[in-house]
Order: sequence, then structure tokens, then C-alpha cells
Amino acid sequence: MQETQPRARIRFRDEGPEVEDFKTEVIENLSRERKTLPCKFFYDKTGSALFDRICELDEYYPTRTEISLLARHGEEFAELSGRACHVIEFGSGSSVKVKLLLDKLDEPATYTAIDISRDHLIGATSALAEEFPEIDVEAVWADYTQPLSMGRENGDAGRRLGFFPGSTIGNFAPEEAHAFLERSAETIGAGGSMLIGVDLKKDEETLIAAYNDREGVTAAFNENLLARINRELEADFDLSAFSHDAVYNREHGRIEMHLVSERDQTATIGDRSFDFRAGETIHTENSYKYSIEQFQGLCREANYEPVQAWTDPAGMFSLHYLNVA
Repeated sequence: MQETQPRARIRFRDEGPEVEDFKTEVIENLSRERKTLPCKFFYDKTGSALFDRICELDEYYPTRTEISLLARHGEEFAELSGRACHVIEFGSGSSVKVKLLLDKLDEPATYTAIDISRDHLIGATSALAEEFPEIDVEAVWADYTQPLSMGRENGDAGRRLGFFPGSTIGNFAPEEAHAFLERSAETIGAGGSMLIGVDLKKDEETLIAAYNDREGVTAAFNENLLARINRELEADFDLSAFSHDAVYNREHGRIEMHLVSERDQTATIGDRSFDFRAGETIHTENSYKYSIEQFQGLCREANYEPVQAWTDPAGMFSLHYLNVA
């Protein structure tokens, strides 16, 4: 583990994936009978900027709905979390939503941001530290889906509050979500809590529109994954020969994002080649939708005890406060 100091008031911890890890996972997933790519690799510098644009789209209801819930119920989060807590955000991105939370909490002592996009992480935490100079800020470049070591350093004696907004939990299959929740409970520790955003089941028309926006930003976000592979892994994917598609899988209750091969073609990564038939897809992301009861049941199985859930008046989105059991 390498320690550096990008800014004087921010501790930076490097546990980021190596290039070879990226290459190994890409090749492994493209070698399957049904080709896939892990959605965690969306978030290079370009992908992170595109996702920020997605969050501002009219069709993309989760961000604005979750923000309204955070603003409306902040005093309740503060009462549940207590004074001088340590906020740990899994997949911090631009750290926009956590600013709303930090504003409402009772003198939070520490904020730890964990993200896989290094440049985005440093930029966002630097801006946050300027806005909240009284809070100790730590930026951890890491894959939060893997086990993390979080020691009690620098006076971290307060209660830990995990924060996982954006319904990112929906990107995991139920068994993966269970595994993440178990790992996060270990990271947060006994006596700690989690505040997590979860997208709710709703009509298919609304869901499809949210992932097939009119401006094509989501398409650019999806297609950038192949552009990143070309840039970083010396690959030769023809970006014009793949298109974005998002569909609702009724059986599994999830949105699926795919990159569709427009023709028969072959792409290479180094000395490995991958054949595609016309119409064949690379499955790049899932977004599972839950009911309140369904999600709380999953949490109970993963060492959390649900405390309270909040939804917007239209029942589009939910926030859940959980205690580590």
C-alpha cells in the first residue's frame, strides 16, 4: 500500500487495481459464452464525467429523488447517527450527495471517500475538504467491492456511518448484494450503521426511459467502456460497430445494459481475439429494482437490522437506515 499526500489536509490511500487486474478481468469476461464486462470499469475520468451528466437528465429520476429525500430527512439521520460520527462512502463519485448528509449531521468528525476512479476521487475530495475544513478527509482509491482494511487511525473513535447512495446496490445480483452488505458491515463494525439508497419497482416505461435517454448520454457512457479498453489495453474495438441498448428483464426484475454488435466482427486485446456475431451483445450492467420488504429481507440476511425507510410521495425511490446487527 502506497501513501501519498495530494493535498496537505487530505490523507490519500492507494489500494487501486493494477492495469493487469483490469486486463485479466476484461479478458476473462469476454471469453465467456455470454460475454460480459464488469460495470465497475465504467468509471475512468471520461466515464465518471458522463455519469455526472446522466444524473442531471430529465429521464433519470433516481438522483433528484434521492437528493430530495436526503434534504428532507437530514435531521432524522443526524438523530440516528449521533454526534461526531465517521462517514464512510462506498463509491463516492463526485461526493455531491454526501455534502447534503454532512451538512445535516451533528459535527461529523471524519469523512472517508472510497472510489475506483482516482482522478475523480482526488478532485472531489479536495473540493469537499475546502467546503468542510472542520472535517478530517481521507480519500481511498480502491475497489469497494473487495475487502477493505479500515483501522481506527487518527482518533477515529466515533460511530461509523456507511453511505451508499445512488441505488448502486442494484448493480449487484442478489447474491453479490448480500456479499457486499456483509463486507460493508465488517468495514463499518459493531455499533455502526448504513444509509443506503435503493431504487424501487415501478412501471417499465419509466425504467426504460431512464436508461435510454433522448440525448444519448447513457449510450456514450456505455460505449466509453470499449473506448477505455482500447486506450488502456491496446485493443482495437471498432466503436462504430457497437451500439447501446437497455432492456427490462421481467423475470429478474432488473434493467440490463448491453453493447450490441452491429455486424459479424473480431476484436483483439493484445494477442487475444474475440469473435462477435451480428446481434450478439456484451452485457455491461444490471440495475435490480426492489420493494421495501424485499430489500429489508436481504439486509437481515447480511448482518444488518433495518431501522427505518423513507420514500418520496410517488414511491419512486427509497433510503434505508440500517444498524449492523
